[in-house]
Amino acid sequence: MMVSHGDVVSVEYTIRLADERVIETTVGDSPLIYTHGQNEILRGLEAGLDGMELGASKMVTVQPVDAYGEIHPEGFFEVQRDRVPAEAQRIGTKLEATAPDGRTVFPYVAEIKPEVIVLDLNHPLAGQTLRFDVRVVDIQRGTQQLVMGVPVGRQEER
Repeated sequence: MMVSHGDVVSVEYTIRLADERVIETTVGDSPLIYTHGQNEILRGLEAGLDGMELGASKMVTVQPVDAYGEIHPEGFFEVQRDRVPAEAQRIGTKLEATAPDGRTVFPYVAEIKPEVIVLDLNHPLAGQTLRFDVRVVDIQRGTQQLVMGVPVGRQEER
């Protein structure tokens, strides 16, 4: 049985950065469960899982463009230091703020200057190449969809 479009797939994974630092793992915990081909996970990871067999393991390298994107300079902005609580004035602190258009945003403290704090709206993993050590632990065939009572898509046994 191989991972294909529409399957509900369970994956055990460990994510490492280029310096080999582990940033997340499901090993020894609940696996990631997603529907293959539905853009529920990173594009690069999904492409790497396509066609894998049940029980198979491999390393999938995901470039920034297929993960959390590149770092965008327009994602950085400065605020007066007195607008950030003293306890949050540490590099890496995640804040909650309201954007000019009223949306809630979650910037990170990127830099602390004498008069201002530089905040970063980029994803914390933007610009990073990610290495996923993955193992397919379960594959459930997707349920056949009906459109006006007529089956669509292929649902044959593989």
